[in-house]
Amino acid sequence: MSTVSAERLATVFVEAADTLVDEFDLLDFLHMLTDRARSLVDAAAAGLMLADERGRLEFMAGSDENVRLVELFQLQNDQGPCLEAFRTGQSVINVDLAAATERWPRFAPRAAQAGFRSVHAFPLRLRAQVIGALNIFGSSTGGDFDPADVPIMQALADVATIGLMQERTIRRSEALTEQLQGALNSRIIIEQAKGALAQVQGIGVDEAFRRIRAYARNNNRRLTEVAELIVTDSTALPGLTQP
Repeated sequence: MSTVSAERLATVFVEAADTLVDEFDLLDFLHMLTDRARSLVDAAAAGLMLADERGRLEFMAGSDENVRLVELFQLQNDQGPCLEAFRTGQSVINVDLAAATERWPRFAPRAAQAGFRSVHAFPLRLRAQVIGALNIFGSSTGGDFDPADVPIMQALADVATIGLMQERTIRRSEALTEQLQGALNSRIIIEQAKGALAQVQGIGVDEAFRRIRAYARNNNRRLTEVAELIVTDSTALPGLTQP
């Protein structure tokens, strides 16, 4: 990974700001962040987790299906960089997965098996409050992040946190946890829609999700609304769900 240019950085932060509009789509915002975080530093993949109302991390968004499975494995085994960044409030940088089996005996081999060679995690925090973590996976062995990249990626994680906490319907911390829990519930519908569309059109789940997001944006509809229709009434979306 190399230090990002000022032009690329400005484009990403402007896009993040443009997403925070009246019709705020939380899940689309989170997927945009993982896509941009990955591309900013030419990483192999990125994933994002948020805490639910009980303070437990839940997977919310990933740049592809491979990282989603690795992130879920991390949660199921209660070990890994995102959990560490979330619990400590500190970033995890340049960890060589081949040398991390003592640190994460179950997670490190599984992530390496998925094709990743290094991993990094950044807490989603605002002052003392940590609401999640952003995971970055590299395809080279350790040392991926230039020192100048670290504050940039943490700034992107901080922007995500501010965006979540300033969303118009969020006025109190109780409302924030309700919003996050609603997003967790919506993610289940989106996973079902990805699988259903992939089966109907004979495509991969990553491509299915790309088409769902594109359809939602092109037709000015919410991502969760389109996903629900795919699952419950696919005839309402003939241009999307036909074989």
